[in-house]
Amino acid sequence: MGFDGLVVVSDPYLQRRFTQADLRALQAQYAGLRDTAPTGRLRLRDLPAALTCLGSPTAMAAGKGEPLRGDAGKENSSPPKPALTDKEWSSVLTAISRADEKPQLDVNFELFLRVYAEMQLRLKGGKKARERDGGQGIKRSSSSSAAFLTASTTTLLHTISESEKASYVGHINAYLAEDPFLKNALPVDPATDQLFHLTKDGVLLCKLINLAVPGTIDERAINTKRLLNLWEKNENHTLCLNSAKAIGCTVVNIGTQDLAEGRPHLILGLISQIIKIQLLADVNLKSTPQLVELVQDSQEMEELMSLSPEKILLRWMNFQLKKGGFQRTVTNFSSDIKDSEAYACLLNVLAPECSAKPSPMSVKDLLHRARLVLEHADRMGCKRYLAPKDIVDGLQNLNLAFVAHIFQKR
Repeated sequence: MGFDGLVVVSDPYLQRRFTQADLRALQAQYAGLRDTAPTGRLRLRDLPAALTCLGSPTAMAAGKGEPLRGDAGKENSSPPKPALTDKEWSSVLTAISRADEKPQLDVNFELFLRVYAEMQLRLKGGKKARERDGGQGIKRSSSSSAAFLTASTTTLLHTISESEKASYVGHINAYLAEDPFLKNALPVDPATDQLFHLTKDGVLLCKLINLAVPGTIDERAINTKRLLNLWEKNENHTLCLNSAKAIGCTVVNIGTQDLAEGRPHLILGLISQIIKIQLLADVNLKSTPQLVELVQDSQEMEELMSLSPEKILLRWMNFQLKKGGFQRTVTNFSSDIKDSEAYACLLNVLAPECSAKPSPMSVKDLLHRARLVLEHADRMGCKRYLAPKDIVDGLQNLNLAFVAHIFQKR
């Protein structure tokens, strides 16, 4: 079950369904129910009454002095709904029970967790999600468990952009391809969850931080053995989060356990911040004195020095657009550039020799126009951080990364 405070479960669904805080609270409640059972043994048929008496999961965790976090905690932050009916409980037990798990048999911790998770899904309207999943419920095989989690749990709470994932994977493949430790694991396939598995030992994230701000981490402090134990991985995760905070990332909503579990939305959020810091590292007067051309007097100079890198990048972009006779002012990296007109003008100003026919502005279809813009950027040697649809959809993070790379290649 666990050691030194770590609760270990073998079912992949349960590993992803609950955080360590959840598991510790539930383990304590399981032990209490088992110890206070009339016969001294907790049986499958006893669970409906036992779990109903426990009430809401927040109340369960309160007994341990720590509220449930993660998926379970978020799903149950509202007041508890009425207890399940006898018919619903029968359905729960049928959904989670194997053929050899009879009502009179003892309940182990993992079976307890499966019943608890299914109960919470029913209480929170999980029936609709289950219907979308073909009535699968919580199954025992790892493949169906993972599919059920993705379809009916995680995606209801957090969504990830496949475009952003593909972009960040491309960045990692390009910049870390020659890293001695990672070269055997790269390239990462953006169509799979390989990225999230690769980050579970903390090495990749530490390498990315050093790529963004060289020298942040003494690489001798990174545990890079091929097989790391839990404690060595935790050391890497702690080093990663402390270093990410040191270079300017916001890490208040992410912990070492989130990294160990490879939680997609949190991993992508952290990687996005790290890559953004790397791409904007030179967008300042100290690193790029040529930016002085954006100002006309000392007052404007002081204002420029106080701006964030994103604001400086916007000012630089508008300065170049003005050279090309562009009539509008770009105020963001989303809606203002969806039509690709600003991109077409910017690239013609910076690299007219790389233009080709048909020109983007001669094309009315926005996707086709965006495709021509990206082909122009390719001829300039810019890394492709986004697809034509990402421009048309106005994905801010990817457009910011694209403009930052154009700035580097100016």
